[in-house]
This record gives sequence, C-alpha cells and structure tokens, in this order.
Amino acid sequence: MTTTTNAPVNAPASAPLGSGLPHLSLEQAAEQARVLTSAMPFLRRHAGTTIVVKYGGHAMGEERLAEEFGRDIAILKQVGINPIVVHGGGPQINSMLQRLAIQSTFVDGLRVTDQAMVEVVEMVLAGTVNKYVAGLISKAGVLAVGICGKDGGLIRARKLRRTRKDPGSHIEQVLDLGFVGEPEHVDVRVLHALTGAGLIPVIAPVGVGEDGQTYNINADTVAGAIAGALGASRLLMLTDVPGVLDGEKRLIPELSVAAAEAGIARGMISGGMIPKVENCIDAVRQGVKGAVILDGRVPHACLLELFTDGFGTLILA
Repeated sequence: MTTTTNAPVNAPASAPLGSGLPHLSLEQAAEQARVLTSAMPFLRRHAGTTIVVKYGGHAMGEERLAEEFGRDIAILKQVGINPIVVHGGGPQINSMLQRLAIQSTFVDGLRVTDQAMVEVVEMVLAGTVNKYVAGLISKAGVLAVGICGKDGGLIRARKLRRTRKDPGSHIEQVLDLGFVGEPEHVDVRVLHALTGAGLIPVIAPVGVGEDGQTYNINADTVAGAIAGALGASRLLMLTDVPGVLDGEKRLIPELSVAAAEAGIARGMISGGMIPKVENCIDAVRQGVKGAVILDGRVPHACLLELFTDGFGTLILA
C-alpha cells in the first residue's frame, strides 16, 4: 500500500508542516515567550480601548519605517485594540506645489492657504497620502479605510483666527491665513461604523465649513480633537524628537497638565513643541486618559510605547 504526502521532498525532518513560520531554536522560542509574558499586563490594560495615532514626519517619509508602522497598527487591531490613524503630509504638499509652480505666501511664518492651494492640499492629503497610509496597513493584513474630515460629516471646521501685536503701536492685528481651519465639531458616527465593522479609519486632516468650504487643518489638532471626541485611552503623537526635554535636554517621561502649562509659561517648552503640548493638553481635558509625545523615527514606536513602560513624554490630567 502506497502513502502520499504533500511535504516537500527535501524538507528537513524538523521543519513544521503547513505553518509557514521559520523553525526557531529553543533559545529563540524562549525569548519570544519571555517577550510575550512581559507584554501581557500592557495587553490587558489596552484591550478593547481606542488609540488615536498622529502619523507624520520622517516616520512617514522613510520607506522601511513606513512599512513597519503599517504592520504595527495592524498588530494593535489583531490584539483587540481599536487604532485610529490621523496623518499629516506637509512635505508631500510642498512637493506638489513646486510641481504645479504654485508660490506659497507666509504671514509670521504661517502659510496662507488660498483657493488654489486648498485644492492641492485636499488632493494630496485626502488622495495620495491618505490612500498610501491606508495601503500600508491593509498590506499588513488588516483592512484600513482612508477618509477625510469631509466624509460622513466627521469634522465641521471654522476659519482659524490668529492675531499678532504690531511692533510699533502694540495694537492687535487679525491675520488672514485664507482657508486654514480648526475643528468646530467632531461627529464620530462614521468612525464607530468603521471600527465596529473591524476596519481601521485613516483620516486626512481636511474639514468642511457650514457653507461647504474646504479647510486645511493641522494634523496634530485634528488628532487631538478626534481623540477627545472619542474619549480615547491614548493619543500618540509621533514626532521627530524624543519628547519633551528639560533644560538639560533630558527626556521628561511624564507631565501633568498643570506642569506642562507651567513649562510653557517659563519657557522650558518652546518653539514647535508648544503647539504639540497644547494639543495634548486640550485632548486630556476633553477626556483622553493620556497623551504621549514620542519619537516616530524609532522602529516600532507605537508598540514600544503601549506594551512597555514607555519611552516618550506622557501628559496626564
């Protein structure tokens, strides 16, 4: 009697049949078991919660890090967490503006977004970049859906108002930044519909006004507003720096809202870190349990932050 098998003729006797996984030595298997055991308390802590991740900077521009990011977000969904991604795309917008020979105008370092520019912003953010980020996650085995704030009435926006004091008269002047907006209201129903169906929402920071006008919104601001509206467990702000640093350039692992505000007031927190910290403060005040500023250039940054003791700056109420 002849017995047939589907195993490869030259397969080693120890190779696992049908698993598709590499054969591990006892030492390697023990190390994997140790890592899983150490991660279990963190897995239990975050199981069933919503995590909002703001994605951008060098982590998005470097292909290897981008692919790792997609796999990491997929892993979060597979272990029972509901991740929601909000992405930026400043470099991609600049590149497209150059290709189209559209000149940028700046007021006090802030780009003015006119009608021609807001059309490019929407095309790049809600089109090319949005589908690229959603594709990274879907490629890793979990379906992601790319949307923007205009879809399903997610983000109703209003014109952003900024003022400056005239150096001579000290009279406050209103800056007109064109179609730059800020969230006025977040309707999370479309997000609940997607996450309830097992999908991961990937959101481009474009909103719509009551009159139907499209507004370009800062991605950090959108991430904070969405995290607050959802009462997320964590807001992870991926940046190009380790987090908030003290006067001696050492990482501050944790800050209360009061301490963060004091740091801004006395100048310890300065420059581009101020709006990031302010967005985290706003999110925490809206009900987010904790907001973290962390270095997105570190491989597996989201996993390290959630499943270890953390390596960024955690801002708590």
